[in-house]
Amino acid sequence: MIKTFKHIGFSICILSVLTLGLSCEQSQEVSIDLSGDWKFQIDSLDQGEDKKWYTEALEETVQLPGSMVENGKGYDVDLETKWTGNLWNDSLWYKSPKYEKYRKDDNIKVSFWLQPEKKYYGAAWYQKTITIPENWKDQVVTFNIERAHWESTVWVDDQKIGSENTLGTAHRYLLKDLKPGEHILTVRMDNRVRDINVGLDAHSISDNTQSNWNGLVGELSLTATPKVFIKSIKIVPDVNNKKALIKLTIENTTGTVNTAQIKLEAKGTNQHVATVKSLTEDLELKSGDNELSFDYTMGDNPALWDEFDTNLYELNLTLDSDAGVHFTTEKFGMREFKASDKHFVINDRPVFLRGTLECSIFPLTGYPPTEIDSWKSIFTTIKNHGLNHMRFHSWCPPEAAFDAADEMGVYLQVEASAWATIGDGAPVDKWLYKEGEAILEAYGNHPSFVMMAYGNEPSGKNHKQYLIDYVTHFKALDSTKMYTSAAGWPLIDNADYFNTPKPRIQQWNQNLNSIINAEEPQTLFDFQSIIDNTPMPVVSHEIGQWCVYPNFNEISKYTGVLKPKNLEIFKETLENNHLGHLADSLMLASGKLQTLCYKADIEAALRTKGFAGFQLLDLHDFPGQGTALIGVLDAFWEEKGYVSPAEFKAFSGETVPLARLKQRTFLNTDTLNASIELAHYGAKPLKGVTPAWKLINKSGDQVSSGTFPQGDFEIGNGIALGKISLPLNSIKAAQQLTLSVAVGEFENSWDVWVYPAKNKEINNEPRVVTQLDAATIAFLKQGGSVLLSTKKGAVAADKGGDIGIGFSSIFWNTSWTNGQKPHTLGILCDPNHPALADFPTQYHSNWQWWDAMSHSNAIILDEFSTDLKPIVRVIDDWFENRSLGLLFETRVGKGKLLISGIDLHTGIDKRIEAQQLLYSLKKYMSSNQFNPAQELDMQLIKGLYATN
Repeated sequence: MIKTFKHIGFSICILSVLTLGLSCEQSQEVSIDLSGDWKFQIDSLDQGEDKKWYTEALEETVQLPGSMVENGKGYDVDLETKWTGNLWNDSLWYKSPKYEKYRKDDNIKVSFWLQPEKKYYGAAWYQKTITIPENWKDQVVTFNIERAHWESTVWVDDQKIGSENTLGTAHRYLLKDLKPGEHILTVRMDNRVRDINVGLDAHSISDNTQSNWNGLVGELSLTATPKVFIKSIKIVPDVNNKKALIKLTIENTTGTVNTAQIKLEAKGTNQHVATVKSLTEDLELKSGDNELSFDYTMGDNPALWDEFDTNLYELNLTLDSDAGVHFTTEKFGMREFKASDKHFVINDRPVFLRGTLECSIFPLTGYPPTEIDSWKSIFTTIKNHGLNHMRFHSWCPPEAAFDAADEMGVYLQVEASAWATIGDGAPVDKWLYKEGEAILEAYGNHPSFVMMAYGNEPSGKNHKQYLIDYVTHFKALDSTKMYTSAAGWPLIDNADYFNTPKPRIQQWNQNLNSIINAEEPQTLFDFQSIIDNTPMPVVSHEIGQWCVYPNFNEISKYTGVLKPKNLEIFKETLENNHLGHLADSLMLASGKLQTLCYKADIEAALRTKGFAGFQLLDLHDFPGQGTALIGVLDAFWEEKGYVSPAEFKAFSGETVPLARLKQRTFLNTDTLNASIELAHYGAKPLKGVTPAWKLINKSGDQVSSGTFPQGDFEIGNGIALGKISLPLNSIKAAQQLTLSVAVGEFENSWDVWVYPAKNKEINNEPRVVTQLDAATIAFLKQGGSVLLSTKKGAVAADKGGDIGIGFSSIFWNTSWTNGQKPHTLGILCDPNHPALADFPTQYHSNWQWWDAMSHSNAIILDEFSTDLKPIVRVIDDWFENRSLGLLFETRVGKGKLLISGIDLHTGIDKRIEAQQLLYSLKKYMSSNQFNPAQELDMQLIKGLYATN
């Protein structure tokens, strides 16, 4: 992208005197800022062009840069609002009785994404009087809109200049014969999806994310250049030969041949990067475009760019022609990013991509920032969480994002703005070539820009052949990037890598049949078979998608144009169900489970030899597509309080110790066996390091410890450190222990549980039954104590039997997945409750609860008194917010009843967690601490079950 020199007055004078031999009187203003007041008018009837609004003064006023909604323009949201986005199951909002009150004119609140204060879909006109300086008389003037949404059409006075419809790059209009003096500049913006359909859910346009806004943002300016000017710059680093190929397009608009001289000089942007010897060449330029290339030697030891050493150069270009002097600059980095067998290397050092998505989620503005500090803040956050990569899902960010990534060492996957049906001959097929080419021309010199795709998850009968041709075209156009067909699929032979959803522990529509929900807890599994059977590097697509309960404290942060009416609905329904006091606890407990799920996903990737990297969906919340609260950070990239950046980085950073455990729960007659390995992707190999391990209890006391042989560890993964074999017979009481492994400053840990193989006998054991038959009821009424533990499936469908419970958190959300299981978000309990005294637990789900959650039904308690407090609560989906019990107690006449939604009978001889939980419950019930406060009606209790 050309960055026009914008300084005026004294600064340009110094440049002229020192480099060009010109006088101060010849210095010129080369840029005019157009931000500020603009005239404005909505064109809802689409009549402005026919009525020549560009010749009239528009009626209203707005501030630009900005969007219509930022200026309070548009219409209130109502039932007729036209949205850009597929509603899928979210369309239930329009007809479900539970949302009826949110469909009233004075209380419109949609449940499926953030709600704009105003909404407008169509054409709108923007107009400003501009003054062209006298000294621009013989210049080419360019009107720049850094980010337009979507299609712009420009007039100067009554002359139509043209139209642009790129989504990922600036709209620029050359005004070649503009005379000095006043002119009327008019822009018609149209945000409708018309013949170019990039997909209603594409994050470049969708109301799911940034919103389908109408406006002009970022830099708005007029710039002046001589009639012979540098139009485009392409810099191709050649690290091995210590040079850069500089490709220029110079446009000569004079109509005659011009003699010229070009000077190139690369300077380091910091004191550690030396200036490179300049290159000067004489040119003869024909009328029109001139394509030129130069081999530019970068010196004996050029500084290289990567995630650890963000060395940048600024190429200064001075074109001195008969038409005048054009000076411009372009930043670049010396780096080579390529595929090597099944992984990536940068400058021949292996890279493991640890990435997250940016889905164009910017609640305050509804559009992406164009200031570098905003992007530096985001990239600082992801790096603090151990990540080094960001994928831009079906959109391309503004240049500030690339500048920030260059400076901070973040690898970017950029996409050509679509999530579409392609290859069937629709206009979008040609448009995607135009969009991709514009993106490469604008941002292709940024060293952080290493990967590119057409967009997300394509459809269409001929999409595969289309993408084969697409990749072939762009590989020939710019060889400095790695290309894939699309994010998600298909696998094509000419791609550089495969972006696939296969390597993750929960697939779409897998329900309870996934690794995490169907297989007992262990850390042996990896994705080796997928890697071994794929003939190119694999980067996993959208792993995670683990939900957390809403953080209602976040609502106050939405001070901009998008409002969290969806969160307000969920908060109100929770309060209506008399559970509002639990909001923070539900969020924190489900967040702990969410983090555990992400750790399992990420560690499986790091255990896989030859894996190229992963892309999380997501480190921060996605507020659309039904409301997908899948981030450990909120939509503002801020913490929620249940996992710190350092805790997350321990399992996702550049260097991560890993343990392969075939189980997470043990008897004290067992031996804990673990194979310890290392994934190390730091700047350099680790030299002379002695790995160490320890096993500690919840008080922090050390149970055992050891070391592995000192060694030097190269960059890569699957590095064996050693084995642990530890008999557990010294553990007498049930307890949670933590195994941690440290390799230098890098430490990771795993919770395990040890239970006695033989517990102490219990006096006065309660009666344990699977159903409430007449004899059991009579026993209760006479003062007996009963534990009711039914089989999974015994609870009536409308009492909780149709709630899909698994161990993991909800995947994406139940709305957009049409009720995909699991439907719940783990447990919430008081870990100090005496019923759990011999079943060590935290207040949230951890791996020892896998067995219980895999053999249980939730029980809906809404019809009982709100004073009933479950011992263990199941956290419901926020769309329902029911009071769900897993364990709760009640009085029945003179008797006492503990009701378990967990099956503590079936196959219990092989379920050591169930054995221990049952023991803990019976021990509690035999004590004087078992004294339920609430009395429930027996008929209501019996009504909980399908059969009695």
